[in-house]
Amino acid sequence: MKAAQEAFKLGSPWRRMDASQRGVLLNRLADLIERDRAILANLETLDNGKPYAIAYAVDLDLVLKCLRYHAGWADKWHGKTIPIDGDYFTYTRHEPVGVCAQIIPWNFPLLMLAWKFGPALATGNVIVMKVAEQTPLTALHVASLVKEAGFPPGVVNIIPGMGPTAGAALSSHMDVDKVAFTGSTEVGRLIQQAAGKSNLKKVTLELGGKSPNIILSDADMDWAVEQAHFGLFFNQGQACAAASRTYVQEDIYNEFVERSVQRAKSRIVGNPFDFKTEQGPQVDEEQFKKILGYIKSGKQEGAKLLCGGNPAADRGYFIQPTVFGEVSDNMTIAREEIFGPVMQILKFKTIEDAIERANSSMYGLAAAVFTKDIDKANYVSQALRAGTVW
Repeated sequence: MKAAQEAFKLGSPWRRMDASQRGVLLNRLADLIERDRAILANLETLDNGKPYAIAYAVDLDLVLKCLRYHAGWADKWHGKTIPIDGDYFTYTRHEPVGVCAQIIPWNFPLLMLAWKFGPALATGNVIVMKVAEQTPLTALHVASLVKEAGFPPGVVNIIPGMGPTAGAALSSHMDVDKVAFTGSTEVGRLIQQAAGKSNLKKVTLELGGKSPNIILSDADMDWAVEQAHFGLFFNQGQACAAASRTYVQEDIYNEFVERSVQRAKSRIVGNPFDFKTEQGPQVDEEQFKKILGYIKSGKQEGAKLLCGGNPAADRGYFIQPTVFGEVSDNMTIAREEIFGPVMQILKFKTIEDAIERANSSMYGLAAAVFTKDIDKANYVSQALRAGTVW
């Protein structure tokens, strides 16, 4: 914390640096990450379990785009001149917040790092980042690249540690000006409370989701099935915006379910370093057991298990791609975030029915609608209470 405070003091090398220089440093960091792309993808797969091909081609690509995008914004965050009555000159000035504590999750370790780094560094803040205890390796490697890129000392600080200790300490620290957290809703509440009880620091939270995916009867069936499959099973189902409530209009329900089951059965689960693998292991034993517990509750509450439902190997945290049909909204698997490869398919009659049920949730992170009718797409997307609608 002391290093971060020193780096943010007026007159420090970081504060004396003009905005375009910050953009140069961010671009230089992106160049070094691209140079070490294979190393970072290997570390990500070893730590997280996601397929190497995905880590290399998808995650790292998005990391580079994110950092370079914000590098371009570094000298463009300017205020406005406001005309008012009288002989006055009035303008707004954007200033960095200060010491930003950033707490990131384990599902996309490197990408979440980039999402937090980019806007904070481009606008002149300093960072104290607490990485997930399950997946610290890529962040520690990037820390060495930050130094190599030429960032002044103390601007970026990486802290491996446990949430209840390191994360809690940052959330309640009187010298932290802002905390940005991505993770579970439960922990998000604790962070917000800690911020309020300490110095009323600014808080940005990106929390859990139970995102509805609405398939209308006029949708392109092939496209809808494949995208619904991707939207749920991508990253072993460990994504906060996963399309984890699939609502299908009743006249195409049976066909959609049949095709979705066949697609799930064909999904390749195994060694994440094999380029044919689509799904690796869950991140750890705790998550593995949690997902199997949700599968058990789905069976107990009357959902129809159509495929999967068991571990996919004799050892390791592999879970079979699982599909439930005949799911009702009051079931646990339809209400709570599973964060695993478990698809729930629900039937609906009318668009209004789908909208009402989709919005009947404590979550509102994301949503999706599949239709060939642009009027229906606009109507549904505007009615859904979600931050992002695809």
